[in-house]
Amino acid sequence: MTDWSLERQHRPAAPLAALRLYLGGLTLATWLLMALGSATRVMNAGLACPDWPLCYGQLLPANQMNLQVFLEWFHRLVASSLGFVILALALWTVRVRASLPRWLPWTAGAAVILVGVQGLLGGLTVTELLRFDIVTAHLSTGLLVFSVLLAMTTALLPQASAGRVPRWLVGIGVLATVAVYGQSVLGALVASQWAAHQCFGDRELCTVMNRHLWGILPATVLTLGLGLATWRLPQLPDTLRRWGQMALACLGAQLGLGLATFHLHLQVEPLTVAHQAVGALLLACVLGLTLTAGRATTTQA
Repeated sequence: MTDWSLERQHRPAAPLAALRLYLGGLTLATWLLMALGSATRVMNAGLACPDWPLCYGQLLPANQMNLQVFLEWFHRLVASSLGFVILALALWTVRVRASLPRWLPWTAGAAVILVGVQGLLGGLTVTELLRFDIVTAHLSTGLLVFSVLLAMTTALLPQASAGRVPRWLVGIGVLATVAVYGQSVLGALVASQWAAHQCFGDRELCTVMNRHLWGILPATVLTLGLGLATWRLPQLPDTLRRWGQMALACLGAQLGLGLATFHLHLQVEPLTVAHQAVGALLLACVLGLTLTAGRATTTQA
């Protein structure tokens, strides 16, 4: 039995159960925040509040409030609130670290650092007037925050049921996670430069758009292989099968949404928001599957 397993056995169940619930809620809230940020972008509301961190110099710009101002203002409000909640989580893990896995306070601290970077990038997107590289970094860092919270939640879930997990499955999972994240970053670059609209119009920035289209291939092949492996291998734990099923479902939905978004020339805003939101869910599924498989192989060692 590994040190990880022994460590888990000596941890009180109550703090871990409460922490799992807390982290699960934070992960969901972060995903919803990313969807809200996507809606803010597609509605051209990124500069609806011309200053930062206030909006028109106020905490609540009641006189200037309209749909675009509300989207940007509410996005900032939720992001700030989540940032303080994640900071509170990190401080709490330090306080009760004796009853938690040793890695947890460090990982929570990393999440706080990422949130700080994300907040700084959020301010720069406004002060630098939506400069594409800053917007891309902002979207990409948001995915990292989401991934870290999901990883913490997954690592605290009960161990998978009996079964055997081949190590090569973890390798495919790592490659799939990197490919999906990379494809998400390419999508963020397309979004921040409005490259799809440029391509549909005067053919400028088609290179950026084409990279995103070519990125579909490795992300799809690796995710498909990962999902089918969980279906075909009879000895896998049920938890891994469920992760695989969710990954395949998200992959199918994401391909369909991407095709519809492209076919409709990004004219249907809810489709664009859904495409980015499901992309984050797909990343969550392949990451969750990979981490769960990795824990299982560690226990087998």
